[in-house]
Amino acid sequence: MYKYAFTTTDMGLHMIEEIFENTFLKKLSVLAEHNDPINPDLYTKYDVKRGLRYANGTGVLVGLTRIGDVVGYDIKDGVKVPVPGKLIYRGYDVEDLVRDAEKTKQFGYEQCVYLLLFGDLPTQDQLDEFTQFLGLRRSLPPNFTEDMIMKAPSNDIMNKLARGVLASYSYDPNPEGREVANILRQCIELISRFSTLAAYAYQAKLRYFDGKSMFIHNPVPTLSTAENFLRLIRPDTKYTRLEAEILDLALILHAEHGGGNNSSLTVHVVSSADTDTYSAIAAAVGSLKGRKHGGANIRVMEMMDNIKANVKDWCNKNEVRDYLYKIAKREAFDQTGLIYGMGHAVYTVSDPREILLRNKAEKLAEEKGCEDEFCLYHLIEELAPQVLMEIHGGDKLICPNVDFYSGFVYSMLNIPRELYTPIFAIARIAGWSAHRIEEIVAGGRIYRPAYKNVCESRKYIPIEDRDK
Repeated sequence: MYKYAFTTTDMGLHMIEEIFENTFLKKLSVLAEHNDPINPDLYTKYDVKRGLRYANGTGVLVGLTRIGDVVGYDIKDGVKVPVPGKLIYRGYDVEDLVRDAEKTKQFGYEQCVYLLLFGDLPTQDQLDEFTQFLGLRRSLPPNFTEDMIMKAPSNDIMNKLARGVLASYSYDPNPEGREVANILRQCIELISRFSTLAAYAYQAKLRYFDGKSMFIHNPVPTLSTAENFLRLIRPDTKYTRLEAEILDLALILHAEHGGGNNSSLTVHVVSSADTDTYSAIAAAVGSLKGRKHGGANIRVMEMMDNIKANVKDWCNKNEVRDYLYKIAKREAFDQTGLIYGMGHAVYTVSDPREILLRNKAEKLAEEKGCEDEFCLYHLIEELAPQVLMEIHGGDKLICPNVDFYSGFVYSMLNIPRELYTPIFAIARIAGWSAHRIEEIVAGGRIYRPAYKNVCESRKYIPIEDRDK
């Protein structure tokens, strides 16, 4: 047993308490770590699908959905055959949605929201009516900004976003209603307000944590989600059409991803317990915050910072290849051997989101004078799969994923890194809402996966005998 004998003569009471707390927690953490490990062989023995995945990396089928699909390979005679990737929203190829937005010169995210929520493409009149409905709900409830954002700022925008979602419960006249119409109202309000919540949380962070001025602009109902977000985070509210278009594209590409991702599954799991909308969506925000989920593009940017600092000629293929070898061999950057932004659990030949974003990024790079940096990204996109295959062997195809270019795009838009994952949430709230409604309509059974207990039986020891 530990004994503590501190006096207040040499140090303040607060310091004594802090030392005691750190020592006590360290002792308990050692105990927790000692008693929680599980022999990896047991997972094989009991055929456990760790992470809800089979041994080949494919996901365990736990549900059905009509919302989205991700295609990266075909199965022929029981063998996976790689194919160019496709992202499907309600049966429609997302590339067609993007092309339609470009052709009609409209921002496309709002049409995506309509499609994901209701399952059909809107007519122009339906889209105009829905867009107006969304726009009128972007402002936060009275006193919400002052009481829920400014009075309790956070250094992490995702945590603040989750708190803002939970706080919205208190401002809802019918927070517990499970009728589809009521849940739909709640979801539309959250979709409308997510960009405002994130932007205001960022402004509060600037003021209270960074010591900078904050600017609280009112959202404009007639502007798109992308336009409003750029307007709210910039002191002068200014942005170009191309800037708004490429952010709109990013929102479209991140709005949904097949239902099998961690945060969408979280919505299904929590919703299946028959809880309220705000609890389900806040849980999804917490999932997306994770570094293995929504925070991946920040790792790409950190890697790119390192590459740019160590490669003199960004367009020299040999120099770029040599440094990628160092990264892959754990001799450079973070010594993990990972080239971030490369590879995907489903996509094999290509990630359609990456291709669409790369094409738009090239145009933005020309406008922003970032051609050399784009050249570096393009070279890494070409060389990294070759380097990884040469070092690790095998013939598994690896393609760049959407995270590879998304951070670069946001940096050219002068969006700070602490907002990269919140942008993901601003987009994905559309998919989460669709999955929330689908679970309410078609689910009906609480998720209750099985866990095998592998702890041995032990004889109880009376407390007076435990020190013996």
